[in-house]
Amino acid sequence: MNKAAIRLLSLGVLAGALVSGGLKYRSHLEYVAMHTIPPGLHEFRVTDPPPVCGRWKDHMPRERDPEAYRIYINARKFWRSKVEFQFTRQELLNILADVRLAAEKGDWGARALLAHFYLEGLGPLDTNRVLDPQPEKAVQIIRQAVAAGQAWGYYDLGVAHQYGYGGAVMDKAISFAYYRRAAELGSPDAQMALAEAYESAARTDEALYLRTCAYKQDHGPAARALGVMAKVKGQFREALNFYQDGVRFGNEESATALMLFFGTRRWNSYTAEQMSKLRELGLKPDVEREKRYQEIDKALELNPDLRLKRLNKALPLPPAELPPWNSVQDAIGSEDCGPPSY
Repeated sequence: MNKAAIRLLSLGVLAGALVSGGLKYRSHLEYVAMHTIPPGLHEFRVTDPPPVCGRWKDHMPRERDPEAYRIYINARKFWRSKVEFQFTRQELLNILADVRLAAEKGDWGARALLAHFYLEGLGPLDTNRVLDPQPEKAVQIIRQAVAAGQAWGYYDLGVAHQYGYGGAVMDKAISFAYYRRAAELGSPDAQMALAEAYESAARTDEALYLRTCAYKQDHGPAARALGVMAKVKGQFREALNFYQDGVRFGNEESATALMLFFGTRRWNSYTAEQMSKLRELGLKPDVEREKRYQEIDKALELNPDLRLKRLNKALPLPPAELPPWNSVQDAIGSEDCGPPSY
């Protein structure tokens, strides 16, 4: 090989190395950009004090278009009326069309539900499937909620970053930065997520503070968590009150806890000290209460949107006497025409 050929070959190798190095450098920059906490968000550290809790309703639109809301809420009620495999394909097509229409008209609840449909799909059977999962479209809607400063959007985008779907890079730091902002804006789910992080770091006071924030916003899982904590401490009356609130807020697990509490089998597992406390409180197995909570448990399994506003009248805790019972509707009462919780 002559000198000219060798020179050309050397230049080619050098050019290739420069291109390769440039690509690696660009890839590194892209990686750093993708894994950088977005402007306006702050890193969450369990060594820091918990964020001051907000209320999600304070950061939502003050008014909702009545027609869009009516379309959305009727579609959602119908969707919650049956197990999804029981719907016909046409019924699910109608639900999807109405939710899309309400979302196009600007209703934030319809947008949140539409994002859920895009994430999970709609129609579990070949005979009624109307929408395959499209996580990119779900995240696109969620980002619109973030741009509008809505707490649910920040929380849902945090979930997307935690699990890495819909174009959101999997990154725990970014995920928890979104959770932190969502908690500040009042997302009960985000407050609970941060509470779990503090609990894992043995910062129980901070975890309790955040769970209480969520509980004060009628968050069922928070009420249930506080009930579990009270029961572990042997504070049975407090535990029952938290569980009862959890049921009122629509939490199925709280209904299960009360069903089991008043059932006879659970009482055989209590220690002598626990039984003494229960007797002091006048608490004992109650077959009728067990049956009613079981009915509520089944209703909430089908429709977690239910809110049992009349629970304390229809199914009061002991020592109150039980009134007559017709159905779970006794505890639900009249329809609430206001906007749903989420």
